[in-house]
Amino acid sequence: MNVLGTIFSINTLAAAIRLVVPIALAAVGGAFSERSGVINIGLEGMILTGAFAGAVGSYYSGSAFFGVLAALAAGAILGLLFSFFTIDLEADHVVAGVGINILSLGFTTWLMQVIWGQKGASPQVAGLPEIKIPILADLPLLGDLLASNSPIVYLMFIIVISSWYLLFKTPLGLRIRFTGEHPEAADTLGINIRFIKYFSVTLSGVLAALGGSYLSLGHLNWFSSNMSAGRGYMALAANIFGQWNPLGGFAASMLFAFTDAVQMRLQGMNLNIASEFIQMLPYVLTVLILAGAVIRSRPPAALGSHYKSNK
Repeated sequence: MNVLGTIFSINTLAAAIRLVVPIALAAVGGAFSERSGVINIGLEGMILTGAFAGAVGSYYSGSAFFGVLAALAAGAILGLLFSFFTIDLEADHVVAGVGINILSLGFTTWLMQVIWGQKGASPQVAGLPEIKIPILADLPLLGDLLASNSPIVYLMFIIVISSWYLLFKTPLGLRIRFTGEHPEAADTLGINIRFIKYFSVTLSGVLAALGGSYLSLGHLNWFSSNMSAGRGYMALAANIFGQWNPLGGFAASMLFAFTDAVQMRLQGMNLNIASEFIQMLPYVLTVLILAGAVIRSRPPAALGSHYKSNK
């Protein structure tokens, strides 16, 4: 049995690309939030809420695209709520983020019983159709990896690149980064600190929810309880490991997704290893990378602090 051949195969890489979407989108969202100075532990709850809202929107409308819009709206609302607590009420960012996660888990579990009369999984809903790109299909390697995928997979690549450009090549990105580094100086220069933070955190919620909608409408065609399954924490680790850079966050997210794909492949090989240990691989990697990244990384100087303009 060629274990290495199974692990480092086109099928495993293709699976990693499908699995990376919610992690990468949430990591990019986390980059925006934390570059503006707001720690976003609530990514897990935002992914979960997006997955739930997407399934509900698709269930009632019969359209997966409407489900995605519902997910984006839910992510924006959760982002605004998180912004209100951390920016206006000056709540501790970590505590507020944990509260968002608990609220999302409890709220979605309760609404599942209200809407569908069950708390395990929803009925099957309309999912997003796969898009096949003829030009990619003719290319070696890339054709096998990217020729046919959910629209959100292709959108993810666009978002990652455009987010990097926005953060590091535009005046708005400079304002976001300046706010997270020196809010007092930014305020002195006339930058609206409150708007920048609200914009960044709300965008963070929208992107994480988009990743969640992929879980319920692109990866599967239903919603299940606690569907995010720790992906928000993986996104948090990927964001830190990627140095609050969308490109770095995507690369780290791919590492997590590849590990997840590997553990799925290993479970199907009937190895003499308990499946519980194999399933632990992505989460062990998350803890190790997060521990190492926290020690080595240099976060935005004002990350986690509160600042109110005196104007």
